[in-house]
Formats: sequence, C-alpha cells, structure tokens
Amino acid sequence: MSVSPISVLVSVIYAGALSLGLVGCIGDPDAVKEDPRRQGTTGDTKRQINQGLGGRNREDGSLFGPGGLFGSKPKENDSGTGVAVNAYLWRASLDTINFIPLVSADPFGGVIITDWYTPSETPNERMKVQVTILDRELRADGVRVSVFKQQTSPKAGTWVDAQVDPRTNIDIENAILTRARQLRIAGGS
Repeated sequence: MSVSPISVLVSVIYAGALSLGLVGCIGDPDAVKEDPRRQGTTGDTKRQINQGLGGRNREDGSLFGPGGLFGSKPKENDSGTGVAVNAYLWRASLDTINFIPLVSADPFGGVIITDWYTPSETPNERMKVQVTILDRELRADGVRVSVFKQQTSPKAGTWVDAQVDPRTNIDIENAILTRARQLRIAGGS
C-alpha cells in the first residue's frame, strides 16, 4: 500500500493547524478586555467567580498546570489554597466546642466532628457533636449543629441512642455565631 506525498502533506498541514488552534485557545485570559461601561459583575463578585469555592485561581487547577502548556506563564506567589468556608465561623466553631476531643476537622468541606464526650456530672450519658459550616459569608444560617446523645442501658450497660433536646442544637449554633461576631469585631472587618 503506497501513500501519496500529497496526502502526507495535507495530513501534516492539518495537524499543524489543529495544534496552532489549540495553543491559541489556552492564551492569556486577560487578553480579552471588557468595555468598562458595560454593566456586569465587578469587585467581590467577579473575584469569587474567578476564584471559585476553594479560594484558588482557576488557572491553578487547570489541565496544563500553573505554568500553562509549556510552563511559560509566571506563577504568582500564593500563600496557600485558602479555606472554602467563613474563617470566623470556622474559628468560632472550634473555640465553642474546644472541650470535646475532635475526630475530624475539614476546613475545605466545613465539617467538624467530635469524639464521644461524657460530662463528669452525668457519667451515664455521652454526646457527640457535628458542626457544618454552610457558607463563605458570616450569616445566621451559615452554620448547622447536630448533637447526638447516648445513655447507658440499665440492663446490659451498653450505650443506646437517646433523644436530644432540639434546643441544644440551636444553643450551640447561637454560641458559635456570637463567638464569630466577637472574632469579626476583634479582627476589625
């Protein structure tokens, strides 16, 4: 089977054009400027759109990495990946439940899970707390607390689930929100 030189030349030209087209697609995102008179997203909203939930620039997580396809784009000094939840709510949550040992604390997912805690006043009860931070903004509905309670059964002496007063979850949420406001005022924001 013989291949004609013209079909080889056409294939090479086609592959070159395709390569140039792809390289042109991954150019500088700042090269396209918007008209400043155009109404649209600006300021903090535009920053959030460009950064996404994790607080990182989109380019950091691109397919070609922070340097682009050939490593030609300079990488800015990044102080870290950032936290995907409100920092005041996160710190306030940790401060509020600091007397209970932690099992897991995920600042990117916004979930804090404690170990079982037995208060000295009630040795036949134990509780476990899960705090979930739902928003990047400091808002009253930005935190959710779930308290789990167990008691020892009188017959077998094993732990059995018990009913938790619904007010307990709300009281802990309010304590976290109060502490978050204190942290925000102390931080000067």
